[in-house]
Amino acid sequence: QAAGVAFSFNPYVWNSRIDPEAGMLRIVFGVGTRAVDRSDDDYTRVVALNAPLCRPESSRDEVRQYAQRRVDVLDLDANQLTPTSFEEVVKRCPGIPLEMFASRDMELERRLRHERFAQNGVFSQVLTFDHLLTKTNFVADMRQMLEILKTAYDYPVDVEWTLNALDETTYKINVVQCRPFQVRQSGDVVVMPADIPSERVLIETRGPVIGKSLRTSLDYVIYVCPGVYGELPVGDRYEVARIIGEVIHLPELIDLRQMLVGPGRWGTTTPSLGVPATFAEIRPVSVLCELVMMRENLIPDVSLGTHFFNEMVENDMLYLALFPQRDGSVLNRQFLEEVWPNRLGDVLPAAAEWSHAIRVLDARDLTDGAPLLSANVLDQHVVCWRAPETGLQVGEDGL
Repeated sequence: QAAGVAFSFNPYVWNSRIDPEAGMLRIVFGVGTRAVDRSDDDYTRVVALNAPLCRPESSRDEVRQYAQRRVDVLDLDANQLTPTSFEEVVKRCPGIPLEMFASRDMELERRLRHERFAQNGVFSQVLTFDHLLTKTNFVADMRQMLEILKTAYDYPVDVEWTLNALDETTYKINVVQCRPFQVRQSGDVVVMPADIPSERVLIETRGPVIGKSLRTSLDYVIYVCPGVYGELPVGDRYEVARIIGEVIHLPELIDLRQMLVGPGRWGTTTPSLGVPATFAEIRPVSVLCELVMMRENLIPDVSLGTHFFNEMVENDMLYLALFPQRDGSVLNRQFLEEVWPNRLGDVLPAAAEWSHAIRVLDARDLTDGAPLLSANVLDQHVVCWRAPETGLQVGEDGL
C-alpha cells in the first residue's frame, strides 16, 4: 500500500531540528512510481527520520493542500499502470488499513457539517502517514535498515522500498533497490550579506533551498520569462527546453558558473507544469531556480527522492524555489527582463527568434557590479545581488 525512497543522509535541512545524518524518506501511497518520477502536479510526503512530524509545510491548510491525491495502481483489467484518485482507491479497496496512512480532516468536516449531503458526500481523509510514522516502529525500522546498508556499503545509500500493511500495527518492508548516494555535505556556515540596497537585489528566497551553503560569483544567468512562457503552445515549450540545453553546453559557457531560472518545475514531463528539459540538458549549471508562477495553485514539489533530484545532488547543484508573493521573496523582473542585455542572439544566432522567451544574461555586461550569490542552507536563505566592485574576487564556493 505504500512505497518510496530513503536516503541515509538528508540533504534537505529545512529546520534546525533536523539531523542530516539521521536520513530522510519520500513516501507515497500505492505503487512507488510517484516517489521517483515527476509525472504530474501531485505531491508526496517528505520525512526527516529524526523528526518525522517536522514538515516543510507551515500550516494545516498547506498540509491539506500539498497532500498526495492521486495513487498509481496496477489496473489488472487494462493491464497497465493507472493513476487513480485516493478517494476512488479507498472506495474500491475496503480492506486497506486506512488509519495507518490517512488522517481525517476534522476542520473540513466541521466546516461542511451543516451543509446538505455533508454527512454522506464528503471524503475527509488526507494522506498524512502520521499513524505509520508515530504509532508504529516504521521510523525506527527504516533508520536501522539504512544504517545497516550504509555500513555494508561503507558509503551513504539511496534505497527504493515498498511497504505492505498486514493490519493496523504490523507491516512488511521490501528493499527494491539500493545504490551509493553521492551526497554533498551542506558546507560551512555562510554569513548572509546585510543591508543590500533593494534595487541591487535580483533574486531572494527563504526556501526551499537544497544543496551546499556557499558564496559564489555568477558568470551567466539563463532566464525563462514567466509571462511569455506561460502563453506558449506545448510544442514551443519543448523547443525552449532544447534551446536552453544547447546554450548551456556551448563550449564558451559549459565550464562557467551558470544559474538557470524559470517558471514551474524543471525536468517535468508535463510542459504545462514547467520547462521539460532533461537533466542531461541542464547538468552543467551551478544553480537551479524554480519560480512558483506557472499556475496560482501549483507549488513546485522539491522532488526529494526523484531521479531528477538525485542527479541534482550528485552533481553538486544548488536548488532553490522562489515564491514571489511570499514575504522576504524578491524577483527583480524589470532588471532581468528589461535592463540586463539579452545575449541569446550573440551566443546562439540560430535561436535569436526566441529572445522574447529566453534571456541569456552575461555578468560582463554589468559594469556597476558583478552578480554574487550567497546561500545559507540551514537558514533556508538565498540572495543573488549585484555587488559593487570592491576588488574582492569570489570564486566557486568561496566563503
